[in-house]
Amino acid sequence: MGETKPYRSEKWYWHSIRDRYKFQSQWSRRNKVSFMTFVTYLCGPRYNFTQLLKIASLILLSATCLLNLKLIMETNNKLESHQLLLDFDNGDVEPFIEDDYFGHLHPDYKDQGKDSFDVKVLSSHDVVEVNVNEEQVHYDGVADSGRGIHITVIHESSGEVMSQRIFDTSVARQDREMVKFLNSISDGRILVFATKDEASLHLETAAKEKLRQLGSELIEQIGFRSIWSMICSAKGINYEEKLEEARDEDSWGASVEVTAHIKAVESPDDVCHWPDSPESVRRARFCSMFDGYGELCRCNDPSPVSFNTGHPLPASSIPVAVIASNRPQYLYRMLRSLLAVDGANPDKTIVFVDGQVEEPYEVGKLFGLETYQHVPVGVKSARISQHYRASLAAIFTLFPKADKAIVLEEDLEVSPDFFRYFSDTMHLLDEDTSLYCVSAWNDHGYEHSCRDPSLLYRVETMPGLGWMLKRSLFEKELEPNWPTREKAWDWDMWMRTAAVRKGRECVIPDVSRTFHFGSSGVNMDPYFFDKYFERHSINKDPDAKIEGVEDMTGPSYERLMHSLIQNSVVLDHSKSPCLEYFLPVDGDKNTSYVAYFRMEDEVSTGVFLEISKCLRIWDLDSRGLHKSSLRTFIKGHRVIFVGYPASPYSLRKPAEVVPIFIESTQSKNVANL
Repeated sequence: MGETKPYRSEKWYWHSIRDRYKFQSQWSRRNKVSFMTFVTYLCGPRYNFTQLLKIASLILLSATCLLNLKLIMETNNKLESHQLLLDFDNGDVEPFIEDDYFGHLHPDYKDQGKDSFDVKVLSSHDVVEVNVNEEQVHYDGVADSGRGIHITVIHESSGEVMSQRIFDTSVARQDREMVKFLNSISDGRILVFATKDEASLHLETAAKEKLRQLGSELIEQIGFRSIWSMICSAKGINYEEKLEEARDEDSWGASVEVTAHIKAVESPDDVCHWPDSPESVRRARFCSMFDGYGELCRCNDPSPVSFNTGHPLPASSIPVAVIASNRPQYLYRMLRSLLAVDGANPDKTIVFVDGQVEEPYEVGKLFGLETYQHVPVGVKSARISQHYRASLAAIFTLFPKADKAIVLEEDLEVSPDFFRYFSDTMHLLDEDTSLYCVSAWNDHGYEHSCRDPSLLYRVETMPGLGWMLKRSLFEKELEPNWPTREKAWDWDMWMRTAAVRKGRECVIPDVSRTFHFGSSGVNMDPYFFDKYFERHSINKDPDAKIEGVEDMTGPSYERLMHSLIQNSVVLDHSKSPCLEYFLPVDGDKNTSYVAYFRMEDEVSTGVFLEISKCLRIWDLDSRGLHKSSLRTFIKGHRVIFVGYPASPYSLRKPAEVVPIFIESTQSKNVANL
């Protein structure tokens, strides 16, 4: 700074702020400066205020630099946490070998010019490995993962891998999915089968018959924990097969190793002459790389990959984040159902794939959707959690003006009125700050426990499985508190816990708008799902509205609950909910009933879970409650179960009524020890 002209005072010489003071007296040498002296210094007639302005500018500049440095560090931390979303527009995706999942691999065969190739497969209790020409194309050695039958589909001409699937046939209905997949394979393909851990428990007759048609001679001998492997042709030619049975129930069969030398066949010359369109280009590219999609690759009347979604709806403007892993057949089915419903908007639908796996990525591109891949962060539950975090952050970044988003998982199928449901309910998130989300799923929405597609509930748990949230919820509450990659949090459990911890609730439908075909519960049967929505008029009337939406705000819902309980018939509490005649035999379908059960506080859910078992609804943990009460249907009758004395609605319990009490199974087991 420049010097100012000295200002002579009785005791001071002012030169500059650097020069400070020059003491001329014994008083000054004692370094005592009064407040008024400092004021005089600032306000002196010859003081140059440029000095002060320069210092203020320096302080402001320093603060700005520190703020920018902080923002850079936060951004870097987010990138490290999310590991970036990678968009491979050219489709040249390198396989990620360290990935837990099994990526679709196209080996760079040096022997493609030869007229044959060798296939080798290892099947055992804890490892499955497939090699083609000594090149590993499939491997699963992850503990507690990949149980069931592994299928690798190989092109009969080039030896390239066309598809890979795992079917856990120790779980009900997975064998049906396996048969569907095998029926969709093109003629002539080479099929490699291998089992890991246990694969026989729910391998039913139809599945075994299909395997016999493919040439198996040992499948009837497969038993509990047997190890089996086979190399065959889709035309029914059995190249090699071997089975090792378990010695006893506490052991597994010995490892099985099968090899086959297969003569390559010439590729067929016939090419499908699909219409000249962008859709056909995408279809031809996909079908040249992958198999197992049946009607998608037919030359005549193939299944569509673009859809007429009708007139736009209010929810059509909300971006949709599709969360995917390496289950391409699930993703294909999900996107086909989503894009075909009224109100779907492909421009607002983004697919986020966890891992550098090619086939799910190409499924998204097949439908013309913007598709991203997330480099994996963490393992198991922590990996899923971080993928969700990155995907939610990305969807709000890609659509900066969107204040809401819809989240869907790859193993869901949506109802015909999916977007109409969210169009009718989206305003609730703006009007009621006590709402955490609007979900399309009801944990208790089984065929026998739901009836009314226009009916809504408020619940204290976050159901997920097709839900809508606000940007502010993610950016202000979820993302800042998201579990780190080191914590193996279960994504679903963390979200449910976060909702309860904040005292929030979600709006859910009586009849779910999503079907979870990745599970085997009775409310997840695809035949029920399709037929149910076919016979409900709400899906046939394009202008149909969900009734009672305005009752979903906090105070209105409380008034509704008190009114419903007050006007409900109290059931006979001497009867157990497990009995067939718990409800009156001649009861009117329009009559609402109420029952009270013992519940000391909101965490004492033992009796509620026992009642859930009796009603054959979700009973693994406590879900679907609103202030310790549950609304459901029993044989088409509306029934409200109220926890006493935990629920505020228990004040309406008649004095003579004794709350239902069923000793929990866990308590019985402890007592018997």
